[in-house]
Amino acid sequence: MSIEDNIKRVRDEIADIAISLGRSPSEIRLVAASKTRNADEVRQAICAGVDAVGENRVQEMLQKNEQGAYSGSPLHFIGTLQSNKVRQVVGVCDLIESVDSLTLIEKISLKATSLGIVQDILIEINIGAEPQKSGILPDSLDEIIEIASNFHGIRVCGLMAIPPIYEKNERNCYYFDAMLKLFVDIRAKKYDNNSVQFLSMGMSDSYADAIRAGSNMVRIGTAIFGTR
Repeated sequence: MSIEDNIKRVRDEIADIAISLGRSPSEIRLVAASKTRNADEVRQAICAGVDAVGENRVQEMLQKNEQGAYSGSPLHFIGTLQSNKVRQVVGVCDLIESVDSLTLIEKISLKATSLGIVQDILIEINIGAEPQKSGILPDSLDEIIEIASNFHGIRVCGLMAIPPIYEKNERNCYYFDAMLKLFVDIRAKKYDNNSVQFLSMGMSDSYADAIRAGSNMVRIGTAIFGTR
């Protein structure tokens, strides 16, 4: 199937799930996770109507950006962002989804302030407390958000997570439900530099469960582009 066909199929499934929950399909943002995909494939996904393109690697993102791959679409950074790469991402990406430390928040703030812009970010949560994964532990979120509210040049727009994957859906849904609770709690609190609206969770093998749990942003690669 073509990229266009795949996106239509994913959109149809998202719509079916949303409607069954009494939600509007339009509130679910579809991000095409385009790691290792070339500029032409990215353009096809944009033409087929994805809401944004997400990149995992800074160098790959810069190369495709030079080729005009993202024209007509918001660009998200969804991979682990190293501190020394912040200057290459801030002001280039519309949304940095994977902000996982106070150090990164400070560096993003400094760069954005120097550019005279406000950089939108999501706080990445290590919801499964997995030592091999990046992200802030759930118990630290309130403190992180409060400290982040004191920095200029950033706007916290929500939360992102890559939960553990289990063969049994019940276990996966436990983590999705835990993320929704964090999202609802943070959204109810009033901080400066805070416009919490996005809960980004769910990928090709889990987006249906994530949407049922409350996600309104899914990052989908294989189901759009096919197997790498």
